[in-house]
Amino acid sequence: MQDYMQMALKEAEAAAARGEVPVGAVIVSATGEILAQAGNRTEGDYNPTAHAEMIVIQAAAAKRGSPRLMDCDLYVTLEPCAMCAGAISFARLRRVVFGAYDLKGGAVEHGARFFSQPTCHHAPEIVGGVEEKVAGELLKDFFLRLR
Repeated sequence: MQDYMQMALKEAEAAAARGEVPVGAVIVSATGEILAQAGNRTEGDYNPTAHAEMIVIQAAAAKRGSPRLMDCDLYVTLEPCAMCAGAISFARLRRVVFGAYDLKGGAVEHGARFFSQPTCHHAPEIVGGVEEKVAGELLKDFFLRLR
């Protein structure tokens, strides 16, 4: 678990170096194959939906030739927002492992608590707080530099 989160953290660092909010994500199959990895690209792509989670879900689904990733796990450095939680649900991801909690924009443990809603199509296993301190520091440092 830690190795995959380290990969996601490297993607977050690369995103920060590009001027993006430092969020990184990795999708791994049940056999340990890395299907996709990326960092945020909202600024560079001029696309508000280019969150790291959305990018890796799209890439992994394309690689698999299927919109469903039922045997796959998503590692992401920040608690997913509502948009990303919806995509996670529709992709039928098996597990979501995230780093820092997002009190304002998160929708897994905070806010909408997307996967707890009766209208949710699929709720993955959730593991939060993995490398939370490192992921949180990346975000804090990034926003401090902007001020």
